[in-house]
Amino acid sequence: MRSRQTRTAVLGALSIQPMTGYAMREAIRTTLGHFWSESFGQIYPTLAELEQEGLVERGEGTRTGSSTFALTPAGRAHLRTLLADPPQPDPPRNGVLLRLFFGRVLGPEACADLVRDARDRAERQLAGLAAERTDTDHTAHADDSPYWLLTISAGEHAARATIAWADETLATLATLAAEGHGGEPPTSSKETP
Repeated sequence: MRSRQTRTAVLGALSIQPMTGYAMREAIRTTLGHFWSESFGQIYPTLAELEQEGLVERGEGTRTGSSTFALTPAGRAHLRTLLADPPQPDPPRNGVLLRLFFGRVLGPEACADLVRDARDRAERQLAGLAAERTDTDHTAHADDSPYWLLTISAGEHAARATIAWADETLATLATLAAEGHGGEPPTSSKETP
């Protein structure tokens, strides 16, 4: 069985409107992208599984050979149950923090480059969320819009926190560089007698 969270994302997307698997992937990428992602390799098997369970139904798409999926009443009830369950914790995986943890090997300058990149990504994310906040059609989705804005707000807070952390970290790394805390010297593969 697909992960409960993938099932929740797919059923949740269909609770807004019926759509094709491709349209769902695009909606998740553009609308939920600041906090959630799903690949085609996750979406299509999940749709097939949900269809077999009677939670979604397949209809004819607008293009030849495409299918549009819609939530069934049982699917809406199942979504409600999934949303009421506590979220499953995901193990943390942060490549920047992994590299900083072993930063003595890289040295403060290389670490600063990583942190500047993370800061730049957070700035772009903040700008994208501001655009999403103003571009969201609040009238067409008046019932959903207040909840969507809550997730946008969470993304904005996280981006601002990353920017503040990056500024603090860059100052610390500059101090380390000034004090001569460079990277580890290269080790020789030859042993000395």
